[in-house]
Amino acid sequence: MPKMKTTSSAKKRFKLTGKGKIARKNAFMSHILTKKSTKRKRNLRQTSLVADGDMGNVKRMLTIGK
Repeated sequence: MPKMKTTSSAKKRFKLTGKGKIARKNAFMSHILTKKSTKRKRNLRQTSLVADGDMGNVKRMLTIGK
């Protein structure tokens, strides 16, 4: 059986943390930034963790585990 391929879009968007969780970037930072406050933009720069409900789909795209 051939090796499982990782989804190319997923490997660019997600990163595995040291404890096995999956980090992601926040949305709403690509354009129309003038109406957003500085505090909001600063907080959106931080990475977030993938929600538990989406974890299975992301792991399947990254071919992690089962």
